[in-house]
Amino acid sequence: MLIRFAVKNLFSFREETEFNLLPGRTKRLDHHKYLINGIEVLKLTALYGANGSGKSNLIRSISLLKRMLAKSIIPNSINTQKFKLSKSAISEPVELSIEFFTNSSIYYYSVSINDGVIIDEYFSSLGAEREDIKIFHRKSDHSKNSISFFDEFETKDENKTLKKIIETDLLKPNQPLFSLLNTITNDHFIDIKVAYKWLEEDLTIIYPETKATGLVIEIDSKPHFKDFAVEVMESFNTGISNLKIEIETIDDFFGKDNEKEIEEIKSRLNSNPEGKIAVMTDKTAMEDVAIVTHNGEAVVKRLLFEHLGEKQEKVEFKVAEESDGTRRLLEYLPALNDIVNGSPTFIIDEIERSIHPLIIKELIDKFSKDTSTKGQLIFSTHESNLLDQEIFRPDEIWFTEKNVIGATKLYSLSDFKEHSTIDIRRGYLSGRYGAIPFLGNLKDLNWHKYQNEKE
Repeated sequence: MLIRFAVKNLFSFREETEFNLLPGRTKRLDHHKYLINGIEVLKLTALYGANGSGKSNLIRSISLLKRMLAKSIIPNSINTQKFKLSKSAISEPVELSIEFFTNSSIYYYSVSINDGVIIDEYFSSLGAEREDIKIFHRKSDHSKNSISFFDEFETKDENKTLKKIIETDLLKPNQPLFSLLNTITNDHFIDIKVAYKWLEEDLTIIYPETKATGLVIEIDSKPHFKDFAVEVMESFNTGISNLKIEIETIDDFFGKDNEKEIEEIKSRLNSNPEGKIAVMTDKTAMEDVAIVTHNGEAVVKRLLFEHLGEKQEKVEFKVAEESDGTRRLLEYLPALNDIVNGSPTFIIDEIERSIHPLIIKELIDKFSKDTSTKGQLIFSTHESNLLDQEIFRPDEIWFTEKNVIGATKLYSLSDFKEHSTIDIRRGYLSGRYGAIPFLGNLKDLNWHKYQNEKE
């Protein structure tokens, strides 16, 4: 579970800005609170704001931290992504921090970056008495690393040599120590491996252009997931009555003229210990397929959709023949299955993209009212129909708005102390909570003034 995230001097965030999933005092929708090691964490959050106000920038900041730790390097572009509307910001560091729960432990990680170099990095866990227990603290001065570990590590002589090697030989100025320690086999670094696994596998970020890779493999190899997928797609009234896996030889699918591509794919397949890979086909097909070893032969498995014809006969559709909305719902299936049955965190930017407002509302409403969910769903949206106190607690609705210098500020609906009977949708659209476009000048816009003269 994600507990909190903070960002400073990155994208549209000038000052330190915190987003958290800590519940306020409201007693409504009490089942939205997960109790974790004595700390309550919310399961659902929606981000609202005008275009360009910073909703996506918050998600991009979390994504940047995740990618940075996964790839073990600071992106070269980070210096140009500092807050640009303040001259002093260019000389100040980018700061990111995240607190999360996994495997019965709560972890906190922070990093400070300037000129592509990590100048401060800290990782800790929360003790039984809620005290901060340092795992490591890395400081850099003119590219020289200085690292302090937890006391048990520091007191053992054999670890002093390892520490020196890490400081002087292994750790690069633009490399997170967190990522490096994850690659070192040492029982003292087990917390880092646990935390890394959560960041890599259980924190998933979905953008409007994100595709659900591996969906064919999931449906083909997991009957329960296929049954779940069929039932969900039927309930959305998409016209789909069943999902079917079609099998073709790799030569028939790609065409015998594409020998080079086929050989490259076969080589990748042979090097994969599971004997299966997911491959994205061309943009026109708008699908990914699974290439697997079947009876000693490389075959392609693709997803087809069965609809019922006018005489109740089964008619097969390819992915490209389905609507944008149907394809988008299809891409949400792994996320829906995981957050209902498992405990990952999904963050979705523009959750309503290509999907009817009533479907999105029913989907979020169902997740909201389900008392047995285990996962966490965070999303940005413009869909005002979701602003319903029967679906969200006030502390689960957040707003982004630009201040006078163009920096994003982030605040919660719970800051307004609204009564549970208030129509928050009407209040939002009327500007009561801010975070909406200012359209006052649009009435005075004379757009005919800019038309080309007649030739």
